[in-house]
Parts: sequence; structure tokens; C-alpha cells
Amino acid sequence: MRTVDEYMKLPYKMEIIPDTEEGGYVVSFPDLPGCLTVGDTIEETIKNAEDAKRSWFEAAIEDGFSISEPNDFGNYSGQFKLRIPKSLHKSLSEHSKVEGISMNQYCLYLLTKNDSVHVR
Repeated sequence: MRTVDEYMKLPYKMEIIPDTEEGGYVVSFPDLPGCLTVGDTIEETIKNAEDAKRSWFEAAIEDGFSISEPNDFGNYSGQFKLRIPKSLHKSLSEHSKVEGISMNQYCLYLLTKNDSVHVR
């Protein structure tokens, strides 16, 4: 069995969705059943997600629970280049500043949010 730090380095998929009832965001890890948390901003939600994931691993190891490995994404680098209209670039940049996060994090949030709609 791996250590908590070894599990933390593995690329577990994180899903972030807006909480339309309470406000803020909810994050979960599909490969880690029951591992979820919330936050008021995307940045806070991501920080809370790392804390929740660490606590989940600690509890699973302590209880002798079997921890599955993340899905294999070996053929994917996690990067791609995308050309967008200047007006969209401006809009994304402005929205990310309002959220207090980088444009990359904001775009990742938007892609994750919309991709999760198609997974259901």
C-alpha cells in the first residue's frame, strides 16, 4: 500500500460544479467514493479539495480500505492549444479576475463544469 503523500501525487480526476442552491462550488473525486467538499470561490474550493483528498486517504489507510488507482491518462499530456476570438479572450480574462484566479484555472473550471453535464 502507498503512503498518503504517494497517493496525493497521483492524478485523480477532480470535478467542480457550482452549488446552485447554497452558492459557491462543490468538488468531488470520481475515483474516491465519498470524497467531496465545498468552497465559496473556485480557489478556496480547490484548496479544500486537496485537504479533503488528504483526509480521505488518511482515513482509508487507517481503516484498511482499498484505494483504487486513478484512471490511466498516459496518452494525454493535459495540454492543448486553442485559438479563440479576441472578444472571448477578453471576457474570460475579465471573469477570471473577478473570481481572483488565473485564466487557466477559470477555463479549467468552465470546461469541467460543461463536460460533467455530458458525463451524466
